[in-house]
Amino acid sequence: MCGRFFIAQAPEVFAAFYGYPERPNFPARYNVAPTQPVPVVLHEQGGRHFRLVRWGFWPGWLKDPKDFPLIINARVETVLEKATFRGAIRHRRCVFLADGFYEWRREGTGRAATKTPFLIRRADGAPMALAGLWEGWMGADGSEVDTAAIVTTGANGTLAAVHDRMPAILAPDQVERWLDARATDAMEAAALCRPCPDDWLRMDPVSPRVNDARNDDAGLIEPVARPRAGTADPGGPPAEKPRSSDEDAQGRLF
Repeated sequence: MCGRFFIAQAPEVFAAFYGYPERPNFPARYNVAPTQPVPVVLHEQGGRHFRLVRWGFWPGWLKDPKDFPLIINARVETVLEKATFRGAIRHRRCVFLADGFYEWRREGTGRAATKTPFLIRRADGAPMALAGLWEGWMGADGSEVDTAAIVTTGANGTLAAVHDRMPAILAPDQVERWLDARATDAMEAAALCRPCPDDWLRMDPVSPRVNDARNDDAGLIEPVARPRAGTADPGGPPAEKPRSSDEDAQGRLF
């Protein structure tokens, strides 16, 4: 699954890359976590626009979110079928503004198990277009919240050493097709969400300080020493079969 990501480049870089007219002055964030407000670009009123949404999807039919599981990812393999996302994949697609994301490799079992964090970014330094779905939710009291989830797909060769899933990363020329629901139907959009080529990505181990969402500084994205000899290397097979990317609590919904 994709449970943390980072936004390091200046707002002007994202505005130029995605072509939205708004000029929001949002700060760099190095440890974006679920339930936080996150920036996305979406297509409405004939063009692209910037919006802040809650990372944690609430379908429009939801009556009370208090007992609803935290839904931060949507599996592309079932997104066309599940009621949670069926409307959004047809009409409300977005792209999360990001420069990369984190993933953890689980090693060992039981109390001896450890998790090694890795940072994954584009090798060319460009913004990473993470495919997403959004939904506007309205409460019984009239309150309104825009929410979103990141679409995931199977891991490519690079990520397979750490996890069996990864975010769907769009090529620049796929962004418009993904966003414009009038021009691209749901099935065509889902077909865009494939594992990206291995050479798009760079993966580096980073400090375990990223495990704590309260840490949010530029040092989190600095690579650290590769695992020592005798431990699994990110370029080789994982120490054990990685867990499913989308948490069991979410899986029943999609």
